[in-house]
Amino acid sequence: MSHPMQSNDQTIGALVHQLTTQVPELIRSELRLAQAEVTQKGKAAGVGIGIAGVAGILAFFGFGTLIATAVLALAEFLDAWLAALVVALVLLVTAAVAGLIGKKKVTEAGPPTPDLAVEGLKEDIATVKGNRSA
Repeated sequence: MSHPMQSNDQTIGALVHQLTTQVPELIRSELRLAQAEVTQKGKAAGVGIGIAGVAGILAFFGFGTLIATAVLALAEFLDAWLAALVVALVLLVTAAVAGLIGKKKVTEAGPPTPDLAVEGLKEDIATVKGNRSA
């Protein structure tokens, strides 16, 4: 007597069992991907924030040097104030460059959302619902 199902076809019960065992692993994989993605973006933003912090410190010293320049200029009207002014300008230019680099790094990092993991999860849900895309 021939059976209507081929021997390699699985029963619905077997498919449901397979689905219930694979879905939790798939979800764990997507969560690991999300965690890795957020960690990577967080590190990139951290570098930018660190460089911006350096810019702030350099600007602080630059303003301190400008104050010292003003003091020296008023106190002596000698070449010493010119040297202090040059130092202050160098610090401020360095702070500006570091600030721009820091801003660029923070912008490049983008928001700390796990975009790849979200897309993967959407695809997984569509596949489970039967909306497979070729």
